[in-house]
Parts: sequence; structure tokens; C-alpha cells
Amino acid sequence: MALNIPAELRRPHIESVTLSIITAGYLTAVNNATFWHRSEELLPTGALLALVAGIFCLLTALCITVSVKYLTKPLFIFLIMVSATASWFIDQFGTIIDVEMLQSAIDTTNAEAGHLISFGFIRHVVIFGILPSLLILWVKIEHRSFLQKVKQNSAFIFPALFVAVALFMLNASTFTSLGREHKEWIATLNPVMPIGNAVKLGIRSGKNQNIIVQPLGTDAKVANASSGNRKPRLTIVIAGETARAESFSLGGYKKNTNPELARQDITYFSDTSSCGTITAVSLPCIFSVYTRDEYTHEKGLETENLLDVLKHAGVHVEWWDNNTGHKSVADRVTSEALSTSDNPKYCKNGECLDGIFLDKLDTWMSGITQDTVLVMHQLGSHGPAYYLRYPDEYRRFTPDCQSAEFSKCSREEILNAYDNSIAYTDHIISSVIDRLRDKQDKLDTSLIYMSDHGESVGEFGLYLHGAPYFVAPSQQTHVPYVLWLGKDAKATIRQDCLAKEATEPQSHDKLFHTVLGLMQVKTQVYSPALDTLSSCRVNGQTNPQVANSVAVRR
Repeated sequence: MALNIPAELRRPHIESVTLSIITAGYLTAVNNATFWHRSEELLPTGALLALVAGIFCLLTALCITVSVKYLTKPLFIFLIMVSATASWFIDQFGTIIDVEMLQSAIDTTNAEAGHLISFGFIRHVVIFGILPSLLILWVKIEHRSFLQKVKQNSAFIFPALFVAVALFMLNASTFTSLGREHKEWIATLNPVMPIGNAVKLGIRSGKNQNIIVQPLGTDAKVANASSGNRKPRLTIVIAGETARAESFSLGGYKKNTNPELARQDITYFSDTSSCGTITAVSLPCIFSVYTRDEYTHEKGLETENLLDVLKHAGVHVEWWDNNTGHKSVADRVTSEALSTSDNPKYCKNGECLDGIFLDKLDTWMSGITQDTVLVMHQLGSHGPAYYLRYPDEYRRFTPDCQSAEFSKCSREEILNAYDNSIAYTDHIISSVIDRLRDKQDKLDTSLIYMSDHGESVGEFGLYLHGAPYFVAPSQQTHVPYVLWLGKDAKATIRQDCLAKEATEPQSHDKLFHTVLGLMQVKTQVYSPALDTLSSCRVNGQTNPQVANSVAVRR
């Protein structure tokens, strides 16, 4: 006979303080593998034990403080779910979840998000997030009366804070010096840092609602714009995605990832640094008037950019996007999202191969009658689903990882898939150059390719990108920069000078001014010092307003 056990007896009862201590212990120990592994490497045993005890005491004080009736379970479950979700990306990819990484997560498309939500991720969240959350839901929490609760909680909170402060003070010199030297270490503390950075992002987003865009370069004019005996100028800027210089054979990489560009008459700048390590930072920064040292998210939003200056000069500007959007760069010019196309030749499951640009380009170029700049924002080599970034005929390096879950592949397979995506980008750039060359009799053509940031493919245990710039490895900050000049533009440049310039350090800071120079736009915001081609123009042929120009800095 089945026993009729009352529901009250089947549900364990637990005091709020006890549950708080258990939850604090769980948050401290279980979902912080990366943080504790790094701590063990950096700290002597005594300081490590003090850090463990100090963090546990702080989290205990926090959990007890918020263990208010009706809020305890939701808040504890929230903390556990955040820590479980964040720990997957921190432990698997070496991701640091800062403000920009969170912004990128918000901007991501459904297709891109789908690649990240793998079986391994779901299993991890179920085991380390959902199951402990269900246990919290199951137990019945015993709360005391208000006065008794204040008295009891205070008896735990203040001693815990005292112990934490004492431990940190005793090891202050060690923690401070290591924290300054290894900022990435503290940035992996979970869930404290992800939640803190989410709050920062919320504050920043609130402030951005009131930003008014300030005009830039309203004095811009095209030199000899009224001349009727010249061809319309066309510059195509390919904004690459996640391509790192380390995987470009043009720069000496052992695999031949650039066979088509190697046959083109191009200039490759082998030492180019990015403005950021994530699209949400690099893309607006590339097109802004600000250098990397000057750029901030707010400045990028509140100041018009290169596309606006070109528009002020009467240049027709278009933006074609096959990625997650233009990040407000093209808010005031013609833009088109190709990634939403249903072209079955290139598109599947909400994403399109970059070959979709080429189909559109032929017809579009035939209709150009005025000076024009076109920006093509690639999907490029965006991970982790590298294998979806190239068609089968570009599976040149095998075996290649055919999964977005890296744990299913060896590092060699992951790298092969990534390099295949670079080879396909090589084909896209070269094919655009071919089309520009074919139009040289009617148009004065040129092309610039710059990747927005690089990618880690297992170096130092890191994958993907988005590391804070101050700790980012060169794989994420060293990017490819390719320049091709049509016969008219090339005739104005001394080739020996350009070859020498190709060996000099370059950066994203150069794009704004180099494009203005190519389009012969004169404006006070043009800086010849930041124009890659300025010093190489024949007979001193520089932008007409070089002599007195000073880049605007707000």
C-alpha cells in the first residue's frame, strides 16, 4: 500500500541563511573554473586560500542581504543561471564578458546565436544552472519575522564582511599588483563581473538615448568636381569580418590562403593594427575621424563619420551588409541588408555566403554616373561556424571542422575550417578587383580591404575574439589591409614609395583619411599624416587642402 505522505514532509525545509551560504559556496566554487585556474597560477598558496575565503564571505554577505521573502528564490536562480551561462563561454572559449561583448550579444542575429547554442552549451546549462535552480525551487525556505531576520542576518553579514576585508587587506599588495598586471584575471570572476558589466551597459544605453549627432566635414568638396573631362571615381571599401593577418599567406602564412590575390597587382600592408577586437567597437571606429586612442562608444555615436563627410561632398555612398548590421555607421546613407535575402544560391537559415555581393555588383556598377563609394560589410570568417562561411569548392584544407561546437573537433580541424574561410574571402576580394578592372575605361576605380578584427584559434587557449584590447593577443588585433588601385589612381602614386609604405606600421586610423584622399575630397577634417597614400602622390599631388588641414577632434 502506498504511503500518503503529506506534501509538507516531502519538501525539505531550509532556513534562508543556510540556503544563502550554500548558494554562495556554489557560486564561488562551481562555475568559476577559469578564474580559479588562473588564480592558482598567479598566487602563492596563502594568498590563494585568502582569496577563496574572501570571495566566499563576500558572496555569503550578498546572498544573505538579498534573502528577502518572495525575492530569495528568483534572485538566487538568476545568479546561478547567469554564472552557468557565462562559465560556458569563459571556460570553453576564453571569453571575457565585458561591456562590448555584451553589446555584441545583443546585436547578434538569430542565425549567429544559433551557432553558439550547441548541444554542449545546453547540457552545461542544464547541469550547472537548471538542476541547482530546480533544487532551490523545490525546497521550502523558512523566513523569520522581520526583526528576528534583521538580527539573525546581521549576525552573519557583518562578520562575513569583516573577514573578507581583513583577508583582502592582509594580501592587498599581492592582489593589487597582480590585478594591475593581469586585468584579464579579475575580469573572469563569475557572476560578479558579467552582472556588473551588464549594469554598465544598461547605464550606457540609457545615456545614448539622448545623443544628438554632431555634423562633421560640412565644408567637404570634391576637387575638380565640375570638370567634365574626367571619369567618375569609384572606391569600394570591403569591411572584412574576423580575418587575422596571421592566416594571410600574403604576409608569409605557410598555407596558401591567398592564391587569387597573389596574382593581382595589389599592395598588402603586413603590419596593420585594429581599433578593437569586436565588431561593435571596430566598425564604428574604422569609419570615425577619431584614432583608436581617442575613440569612445559615445564619440562614435555623437559624431558624423566618413560616410557623412563623403555625402557632404556630393559623393554617392552606399552600404551593403551581409553581417549583423552597420552599427549606426550608415544611418544617414543608403544601406541594404543582403543577409535577409532569400537567394537560394547563397543563403540558408538566415545567413548568406559573401558571394552574394558579386551577383549584385555587376549590374550595380553599370549604373554609376557620379563619384561613388560602396562599403561591403562581409560575413567573412565569423565563428564559431567557420564551415558555413565557404562553399564546398573552397574546402582546400582538410580535415576541416564541420561543427560550431569546438569540443567535437581537433584544433587542426578548427584551424583548417577557419583558413578555408580566409581562402574564400581571398576569392571575394579578388573577384571584386576583377570587376573594377573591367570598368577602368569608364570609371576611376580603387579598392580597400580591411578586416575589423582578428581571431584566436586556440592560441593561449583562446578561441573567437572580443578580448579586451589591453590583454588581447596579436591574433585578435593584427589584421590584413589590402589596397588595389586602378590605372588612373595608380598613375598618381609613386610605386616605389608605396612599396616602402607597405612595410610601415598601419592601422584602422588610416581608412577615414585614405578614402578622402582617393576620392579627392577637400575638407578641414582631412589629415594627410593619416592618409596611407599622401606621401606617395606624384609631384606632390595630395588632397587639395593638405597644407592647412587639421583633423577635427572633439
